[in-house]
Amino acid sequence: MSELNAITVDVVSDVVCPWCFIGQKRLDRAIAAVSDVDVHVRWRPFQLDPTIPPEGKDRREYMLAKFGSDERIREIHARIEPLGEAEDISFAFDAIKVAPNTLDAHRLIRWAGAAGEAIQNRLVRRLFQLNFEEGANIGDHAVLVEAAREAGMDASVVASLLPTEADVEAVRTEIATASRMGISGVPCFLLEDKYAVMGAQDADTLADAIRQVATAKARGELDKAG
Repeated sequence: MSELNAITVDVVSDVVCPWCFIGQKRLDRAIAAVSDVDVHVRWRPFQLDPTIPPEGKDRREYMLAKFGSDERIREIHARIEPLGEAEDISFAFDAIKVAPNTLDAHRLIRWAGAAGEAIQNRLVRRLFQLNFEEGANIGDHAVLVEAAREAGMDASVVASLLPTEADVEAVRTEIATASRMGISGVPCFLLEDKYAVMGAQDADTLADAIRQVATAKARGELDKAG
């Protein structure tokens, strides 16, 4: 495949964001639709709520404080669930007992990126599944270590690093950088560090954006635009 047809998509997301899970599925379909473009995906951190304590919060209490009533929460879930079904996601919101702090999950995603693009992609998909389809607490170190093992990482290394401060500031700095770039909601897809597609856009929209940026890159137009 020509190097001119290779582009990078940085996905700024949080693994407790249902729209990010939907966005991940739609990105997969978009990439499959532009098979002549060599798309490299990198996952970048964002925290919907960095104030959640490390041990997490009771999710029902957290959601009630945020949205005011069980009825409102049910309405929100009911709107998201069919969109998930269309992407082969079986949202199990009632199974989620803990609203986790995702800082450690993002540290793990960062380490997975160092291990390779395929491993990072597998890990992110697994974390989405664990949280939204299995109701697992992805703030729990044991859950993260097992997810790392399943993704092909060295679980013993991950287990030794998680209790430390390794890469805590690096992840926080990345999150702050996203904020300075004007990213206030996720998912956000950054193509070649120049063009942003905001929100869980449909697969056709993402595929069109990828093709346009790949074409512009092949023509040498991205540097001119920068």
